[in-house]
Amino acid sequence: MKKISTDKAPAAIGPYSQGIMVDKLLFASGQIAINPATGQVEGEDIVAQTQQVMKNIGALLEEAGCTYDNVVKTTCFLADMGDFATFNEIYAKYFTQKPARSCVAVKALPKGVLCEVEVIAYLG
Repeated sequence: MKKISTDKAPAAIGPYSQGIMVDKLLFASGQIAINPATGQVEGEDIVAQTQQVMKNIGALLEEAGCTYDNVVKTTCFLADMGDFATFNEIYAKYFTQKPARSCVAVKALPKGVLCEVEVIAYLG
């Protein structure tokens, strides 16, 4: 196993790694809308927060030597399913290969953010 870490994505705020590589698989921890430069939540609406989440995911994928096209599975968490359509619009711009996905509503997310996304990527 190899830890993946970059300062272009938010540092882990608990006892976990940004990502772990096992053979040709990357398991990336869930990303929220934290701007890694400031450590603060970026944006107040689902558009701005989803865009920051995607930037954070992109930075982890790049550090692991891959792109969004390598992602085989995502798990998406929304604080409000009313944001589903808007979230999907932005998500679709990044995940053009349409990986497998789960998307669920949750009661709350860390730091009061509106969305969180975790990914599994194949680097074969």
